[in-house]
Amino acid sequence: MINLAIRNCKIYFRQKSTVFFSLMGVFIIILLYAVFLGDQFKNGLDVKDVDVLMYSWVIAGIVAVTSITTTMGAFELFVEDRAHKVINDFNSSPIAHYKLVGGYILCAFIVGSLMSSVAFFVGELFLLSQGATLLSLITIMQILFIILLSSLMSSTIVFFIVSFFNNLSAMSTASTILGTLIGFLTGVYLPIGSLPEYVQFIIKSFPTAHSAVLLRQLFLQEPLKTSFTNLPVEYLNGFKESVGVVFKFGDFTLEPIHHILFMIVVTIVFFILTVFNLSRTSKQK
Repeated sequence: MINLAIRNCKIYFRQKSTVFFSLMGVFIIILLYAVFLGDQFKNGLDVKDVDVLMYSWVIAGIVAVTSITTTMGAFELFVEDRAHKVINDFNSSPIAHYKLVGGYILCAFIVGSLMSSVAFFVGELFLLSQGATLLSLITIMQILFIILLSSLMSSTIVFFIVSFFNNLSAMSTASTILGTLIGFLTGVYLPIGSLPEYVQFIIKSFPTAHSAVLLRQLFLQEPLKTSFTNLPVEYLNGFKESVGVVFKFGDFTLEPIHHILFMIVVTIVFFILTVFNLSRTSKQK
Protein backbone atom coordinates (compact mmCIF):
# COMPACT_ATOMS: atom_id res chain seq x y z
CA MET A 1 0.00 0.00 0.00
CA ILE A 2 2.82 2.42 0.90
CA ASN A 3 4.75 1.58 -2.28
CA LEU A 4 1.64 2.17 -4.39
CA ALA A 5 1.08 5.53 -2.71
CA ILE A 6 4.71 6.56 -3.31
CA ARG A 7 4.47 5.53 -6.96
CA ASN A 8 1.24 7.52 -7.44
CA CYS A 9 2.61 10.65 -5.74
CA LYS A 10 5.77 10.62 -7.88
CA ILE A 11 3.70 10.45 -11.05
CA TYR A 12 1.29 13.16 -9.86
CA PHE A 13 3.92 15.76 -8.98
CA ARG A 14 5.80 14.99 -12.21
CA GLN A 15 2.77 16.22 -14.19
CA LYS A 16 2.82 20.00 -13.71
CA SER A 17 -0.40 20.57 -15.68
CA THR A 18 -2.31 18.23 -13.37
CA VAL A 19 -1.10 20.14 -10.32
CA PHE A 20 -2.08 23.45 -11.92
CA PHE A 21 -5.57 22.39 -12.90
CA SER A 22 -6.10 20.86 -9.46
CA LEU A 23 -5.70 24.38 -8.09
CA MET A 24 -7.95 25.95 -10.73
CA GLY A 25 -10.88 26.14 -8.32
CA VAL A 26 -8.75 28.23 -5.96
CA PHE A 27 -7.83 30.67 -8.71
CA ILE A 28 -11.47 31.00 -9.76
CA ILE A 29 -12.60 31.90 -6.24
CA ILE A 30 -9.84 34.50 -5.83
CA LEU A 31 -10.74 36.05 -9.19
CA LEU A 32 -14.45 36.12 -8.41
CA TYR A 33 -13.91 37.94 -5.12
CA ALA A 34 -11.38 40.33 -6.56
CA VAL A 35 -13.67 41.33 -9.44
CA PHE A 36 -17.29 40.63 -8.50
CA LEU A 37 -18.19 39.24 -5.09
CA GLY A 38 -16.16 41.27 -2.59
CA ASP A 39 -18.47 44.29 -2.66
CA GLN A 40 -21.53 42.08 -2.29
CA PHE A 41 -20.08 40.51 0.86
CA LYS A 42 -19.43 43.94 2.38
CA ASN A 43 -22.74 45.45 1.24
CA GLY A 44 -24.68 46.66 4.29
CA LEU A 45 -21.99 45.43 6.68
CA ASP A 46 -20.97 48.47 8.70
CA VAL A 47 -18.26 47.11 11.00
CA LYS A 48 -14.59 47.79 11.73
CA ASP A 49 -11.86 46.21 9.58
CA VAL A 50 -14.42 44.77 7.18
CA ASP A 51 -11.74 43.90 4.58
CA VAL A 52 -9.82 41.71 7.02
CA LEU A 53 -13.10 40.08 8.05
CA MET A 54 -14.05 39.35 4.45
CA TYR A 55 -10.64 38.05 3.38
CA SER A 56 -10.38 35.81 6.45
CA TRP A 57 -13.73 34.31 5.46
CA VAL A 58 -12.59 33.87 1.86
CA ILE A 59 -9.25 32.26 2.75
CA ALA A 60 -10.99 29.77 5.05
CA GLY A 61 -13.26 28.74 2.18
CA ILE A 62 -10.36 28.49 -0.25
CA VAL A 63 -8.46 26.12 2.05
CA ALA A 64 -11.56 23.94 2.39
CA VAL A 65 -12.12 23.86 -1.39
CA THR A 66 -8.47 23.04 -2.09
CA SER A 67 -8.72 19.83 -0.09
CA ILE A 68 -11.23 18.39 -2.57
CA THR A 69 -10.11 19.90 -5.90
CA THR A 70 -6.52 18.73 -5.48
CA THR A 71 -7.53 15.20 -4.45
CA MET A 72 -9.66 15.05 -7.60
CA GLY A 73 -6.53 15.72 -9.64
CA ALA A 74 -4.63 13.04 -7.75
CA PHE A 75 -7.16 10.39 -8.76
CA GLU A 76 -6.66 10.98 -12.48
CA LEU A 77 -3.90 8.40 -12.20
CA PHE A 78 -6.39 5.76 -11.04
CA VAL A 79 -8.54 6.38 -14.11
CA GLU A 80 -5.43 6.21 -16.31
CA ASP A 81 -4.46 2.91 -14.67
CA ARG A 82 -7.94 1.56 -15.31
CA ALA A 83 -8.02 2.81 -18.92
CA HIS A 84 -4.60 1.26 -19.63
CA LYS A 85 -5.53 -2.00 -17.86
CA VAL A 86 -2.85 -1.50 -15.20
CA ILE A 87 -5.52 -1.89 -12.54
CA ASN A 88 -6.17 -5.43 -13.83
CA ASP A 89 -2.62 -6.37 -12.90
CA PHE A 90 -3.20 -5.06 -9.39
CA ASN A 91 -6.48 -6.99 -9.14
CA SER A 92 -4.83 -10.23 -10.24
CA SER A 93 -2.10 -9.85 -7.63
CA PRO A 94 -2.53 -11.02 -4.01
CA ILE A 95 -3.05 -7.39 -2.88
CA ALA A 96 -6.28 -7.05 -0.88
CA HIS A 97 -8.78 -4.58 -2.29
CA TYR A 98 -8.74 -2.45 0.85
CA LYS A 99 -4.95 -2.09 0.48
CA LEU A 100 -5.34 -1.13 -3.17
CA VAL A 101 -7.92 1.48 -2.23
CA GLY A 102 -5.74 2.60 0.65
CA GLY A 103 -2.75 3.15 -1.65
CA TYR A 104 -4.64 5.50 -3.95
CA ILE A 105 -6.33 7.27 -1.04
CA LEU A 106 -3.03 7.72 0.82
CA CYS A 107 -1.51 9.44 -2.22
CA ALA A 108 -4.56 11.71 -2.64
CA PHE A 109 -4.48 12.46 1.09
CA ILE A 110 -0.83 13.50 0.88
CA VAL A 111 -1.51 15.66 -2.18
CA GLY A 112 -4.59 17.27 -0.64
CA SER A 113 -2.85 17.93 2.67
CA LEU A 114 0.24 19.46 1.06
CA MET A 115 -1.64 21.67 -1.38
CA SER A 116 -4.17 22.78 1.25
CA SER A 117 -1.33 23.61 3.65
CA VAL A 118 0.34 25.68 0.94
CA ALA A 119 -2.96 27.50 0.33
CA PHE A 120 -3.25 28.10 4.08
CA PHE A 121 0.22 29.57 4.54
CA VAL A 122 -0.02 31.70 1.40
CA GLY A 123 -3.46 32.87 2.55
CA GLU A 124 -2.10 33.72 6.00
CA LEU A 125 0.67 35.81 4.45
CA PHE A 126 -1.93 37.64 2.38
CA LEU A 127 -4.06 38.30 5.47
CA LEU A 128 -1.05 39.67 7.33
CA SER A 129 -0.41 42.02 4.41
CA GLN A 130 -3.98 43.27 4.82
CA GLY A 131 -3.46 44.07 8.50
CA ALA A 132 -4.78 40.86 10.08
CA THR A 133 -3.45 39.57 13.40
CA LEU A 134 -0.99 36.66 13.26
CA LEU A 135 -2.71 33.40 14.15
CA SER A 136 -1.65 31.79 17.41
CA LEU A 137 0.34 28.54 17.36
CA ILE A 138 -2.64 26.65 18.82
CA THR A 139 -4.94 27.99 16.11
CA ILE A 140 -2.43 27.05 13.40
CA MET A 141 -2.21 23.50 14.78
CA GLN A 142 -6.02 23.27 14.85
CA ILE A 143 -6.23 24.47 11.24
CA LEU A 144 -3.64 21.89 10.16
CA PHE A 145 -5.65 19.16 11.91
CA ILE A 146 -8.81 20.20 10.04
CA ILE A 147 -6.83 20.23 6.78
CA LEU A 148 -5.65 16.67 7.40
CA LEU A 149 -9.13 15.44 8.29
CA SER A 150 -10.72 17.29 5.37
CA SER A 151 -8.16 15.92 2.90
CA LEU A 152 -8.72 12.37 4.13
CA MET A 153 -12.49 12.75 3.91
CA SER A 154 -12.29 14.35 0.45
CA SER A 155 -10.02 11.54 -0.75
CA THR A 156 -12.54 8.84 0.13
CA ILE A 157 -15.48 10.77 -1.36
CA VAL A 158 -13.68 11.55 -4.63
CA PHE A 159 -12.33 8.01 -4.98
CA PHE A 160 -15.83 6.60 -4.67
CA ILE A 161 -16.98 8.94 -7.45
CA VAL A 162 -14.09 8.17 -9.81
CA SER A 163 -14.37 4.42 -9.14
CA PHE A 164 -17.27 4.50 -11.64
CA PHE A 165 -15.13 6.00 -14.44
CA ASN A 166 -13.35 3.95 -17.08
CA ASN A 167 -11.79 6.70 -19.20
CA LEU A 168 -10.18 10.12 -18.86
CA SER A 169 -12.96 11.83 -20.81
CA ALA A 170 -15.51 11.03 -18.09
CA MET A 171 -12.96 12.03 -15.45
CA SER A 172 -12.35 15.38 -17.17
CA THR A 173 -16.08 16.09 -17.34
CA ALA A 174 -16.53 15.24 -13.67
CA SER A 175 -13.57 17.44 -12.70
CA THR A 176 -15.05 20.37 -14.59
CA ILE A 177 -18.46 19.92 -12.96
CA LEU A 178 -16.97 19.50 -9.49
CA GLY A 179 -14.69 22.50 -9.94
CA THR A 180 -17.68 24.61 -10.94
CA LEU A 181 -20.01 23.44 -8.17
CA ILE A 182 -17.60 23.11 -5.26
CA GLY A 183 -17.66 26.81 -4.40
CA PHE A 184 -21.44 26.78 -4.15
CA LEU A 185 -21.62 23.48 -2.25
CA THR A 186 -19.23 24.76 0.42
CA GLY A 187 -20.90 28.17 0.70
CA VAL A 188 -17.82 30.00 -0.59
CA TYR A 189 -19.12 31.95 -3.57
CA LEU A 190 -22.02 33.47 -1.66
CA PRO A 191 -22.86 33.71 2.06
CA ILE A 192 -25.20 30.88 2.90
CA GLY A 193 -27.74 33.26 4.48
CA SER A 194 -28.42 34.88 1.09
CA LEU A 195 -29.63 31.58 -0.39
CA PRO A 196 -33.08 29.90 -0.24
CA GLU A 197 -33.76 27.53 2.65
CA TYR A 198 -33.61 24.37 0.52
CA VAL A 199 -30.24 25.40 -0.94
CA GLN A 200 -28.95 26.09 2.57
CA PHE A 201 -29.98 22.58 3.58
CA ILE A 202 -28.10 21.10 0.60
CA ILE A 203 -24.96 23.04 1.55
CA LYS A 204 -25.24 22.01 5.20
CA SER A 205 -25.49 18.38 4.08
CA PHE A 206 -22.38 18.55 1.88
CA PRO A 207 -19.38 17.09 3.79
CA THR A 208 -16.76 19.64 2.69
CA ALA A 209 -18.97 22.47 3.93
CA HIS A 210 -18.41 21.16 7.46
CA SER A 211 -14.65 21.53 7.14
CA ALA A 212 -15.27 25.06 5.80
CA VAL A 213 -17.29 25.88 8.93
CA LEU A 214 -14.50 24.70 11.22
CA LEU A 215 -11.90 26.65 9.28
CA ARG A 216 -14.04 29.81 9.34
CA GLN A 217 -14.40 29.54 13.10
CA LEU A 218 -10.61 29.44 13.43
CA PHE A 219 -9.73 32.07 10.83
CA LEU A 220 -12.39 34.49 12.08
CA GLN A 221 -11.71 34.24 15.82
CA GLU A 222 -9.87 37.55 16.05
CA PRO A 223 -11.59 39.43 13.19
CA LEU A 224 -15.00 38.80 14.78
CA LYS A 225 -13.78 40.18 18.10
CA THR A 226 -12.37 43.29 16.43
CA SER A 227 -15.18 43.99 13.97
CA PHE A 228 -18.12 43.43 16.31
CA THR A 229 -16.82 45.23 19.40
CA ASN A 230 -19.64 47.13 21.16
CA LEU A 231 -22.30 45.61 18.90
CA PRO A 232 -25.21 43.52 20.26
CA VAL A 233 -24.50 39.81 20.53
CA GLU A 234 -27.63 39.14 18.48
CA TYR A 235 -26.07 41.00 15.56
CA LEU A 236 -22.90 38.91 15.84
CA ASN A 237 -24.84 35.64 16.05
CA GLY A 238 -26.93 36.58 13.04
CA PHE A 239 -23.82 37.38 11.02
CA LYS A 240 -22.12 34.09 11.97
CA GLU A 241 -25.14 32.10 10.86
CA SER A 242 -25.53 34.14 7.66
CA VAL A 243 -21.96 33.57 6.43
CA GLY A 244 -21.63 29.95 7.56
CA VAL A 245 -19.42 30.35 10.60
CA VAL A 246 -22.00 28.18 12.36
CA PHE A 247 -24.57 25.73 11.02
CA LYS A 248 -28.02 25.56 12.58
CA PHE A 249 -30.79 23.05 11.99
CA GLY A 250 -33.87 24.67 13.43
CA ASP A 251 -32.91 25.79 16.92
CA PHE A 252 -30.01 23.34 17.16
CA THR A 253 -26.52 24.75 16.58
CA LEU A 254 -23.81 22.29 15.59
CA GLU A 255 -20.70 22.36 17.77
CA PRO A 256 -17.17 21.66 16.44
CA ILE A 257 -17.29 18.09 17.75
CA HIS A 258 -20.42 17.45 15.68
CA HIS A 259 -18.66 18.57 12.50
CA ILE A 260 -15.59 16.46 13.29
CA LEU A 261 -17.63 13.33 14.02
CA PHE A 262 -19.66 13.84 10.85
CA MET A 263 -16.48 14.08 8.79
CA ILE A 264 -15.04 10.92 10.39
CA VAL A 265 -18.23 8.96 9.72
CA VAL A 266 -18.34 10.16 6.09
CA THR A 267 -14.71 9.09 5.65
CA ILE A 268 -15.38 5.58 6.94
CA VAL A 269 -18.59 5.16 4.94
CA PHE A 270 -17.06 6.21 1.62
CA PHE A 271 -13.96 4.10 2.18
CA ILE A 272 -16.17 1.03 2.65
CA LEU A 273 -18.31 1.96 -0.38
CA THR A 274 -15.21 2.35 -2.57
CA VAL A 275 -13.76 -1.01 -1.51
CA PHE A 276 -17.12 -2.64 -2.23
CA ASN A 277 -17.46 -0.99 -5.64
CA LEU A 278 -13.95 -1.93 -6.76
CA SER A 279 -14.44 -5.47 -5.51
CA ARG A 280 -17.70 -5.68 -7.46
CA THR A 281 -16.25 -4.34 -10.71
CA SER A 282 -13.14 -6.54 -10.53
CA LYS A 283 -15.31 -9.65 -10.26
CA GLN A 284 -17.29 -8.64 -13.33
CA LYS A 285 -14.15 -8.57 -15.52
